[in-house]
Amino acid sequence: MNSPKPKTPLPSVATENWGDWKWHMRNRIRNEADLCAYLDPTDQEKEAIEATKGVFQWSVTPYYASLMDATDTACPIRRQVIPLPEEMQFDSIGLEDPLEEVAHSPVKNLIHNYPDRVAFCVTSQCAIYCRYCLRKRMVGEAEFMMRKDELREAIAYIAAHSEIKDVLLTGGDPLTLGDAHIEWLLSELSAIDHLEIIRIGSRMPVKLPQRITSELCDILSRYHPVWLNTHFNHPKELTPEASEAIDRLLRAGVPVGNQTVLLKGINDTTKTMRELCQGLVKMRIRPYYLYQAQLIGGTAHLRTSIETGMQIMRELQGHLTGFAIPKYVLDTPYGKVPLTRDYVMGRNDEGVVIKTTRGDVWVEANEAPATGALPSV
Repeated sequence: MNSPKPKTPLPSVATENWGDWKWHMRNRIRNEADLCAYLDPTDQEKEAIEATKGVFQWSVTPYYASLMDATDTACPIRRQVIPLPEEMQFDSIGLEDPLEEVAHSPVKNLIHNYPDRVAFCVTSQCAIYCRYCLRKRMVGEAEFMMRKDELREAIAYIAAHSEIKDVLLTGGDPLTLGDAHIEWLLSELSAIDHLEIIRIGSRMPVKLPQRITSELCDILSRYHPVWLNTHFNHPKELTPEASEAIDRLLRAGVPVGNQTVLLKGINDTTKTMRELCQGLVKMRIRPYYLYQAQLIGGTAHLRTSIETGMQIMRELQGHLTGFAIPKYVLDTPYGKVPLTRDYVMGRNDEGVVIKTTRGDVWVEANEAPATGALPSV
């Protein structure tokens, strides 16, 4: 697999600005006029940009926008971040919180769904807003931002529950926070004796690799064990800048995994998924999960059938080294369930019937039209 050439700044952007992650955050694309510096929006994109105002957040970093194909409306980068009219069409699912995270939150933004681990949404801020985002209900929303006293309350909950061994810092994107804020969080958590591991879930290596500075890596290296899971969805995202960011993390002792979401028209072919996994391994990133897209309102046009994902996984097996193959999973309020015939029981009139790892039966209701031969149940 040949590495792409490094991206160069736009003619109007100084090189020192292009390398400054804070410049990218300040200059995120938020409207049609700014987007025109990178491509000519279609009438459909213009319509959707206007229609989604006040409904769904929208912004793109200049770096990530530079990866978009200016002439191809099916560009997999473009489709991940530019709104389309389908987002505003009626969706029979329309869920805001498909994993029932709020029900599992003993304090604000702390999700305790597994006995021994918690997800800690330390911010609702993100550098870009993916159109399929699991937390569309909260990203970019002021009510989900965390004050210092709210962060302390969540940390106190973790400290008071000795069964918690593992905390995932997520959001939003925790690496939108400044270095001092991140170090404060890591130091507070590291002081909890029963906490064994800190994980960070961040798409910054993909959407803004300039954020992975030497200074940030120095901070992370002081609080091991720290792991990071990132979120590459397509081979076009595996740029030299991203590779350099991953290398800095690895040299700081931070293992890196990847969580991909299966997305219609973006990565739902065996060829694309194989190229992605090969490229990740080349960059020393472990393909960790392939997620079935969640049933979130406004995302029906991006969801595939579970049968499609199972077919891709069958075709990857034997054509990639074992550790290059992610685990295909569905996240449910009962935890993550591997999408294999051990757990997928079949279809009924409501959708795909799944036996969860906790023994409960879950129906993933009409996630996409059936395309395979699952048995009726």
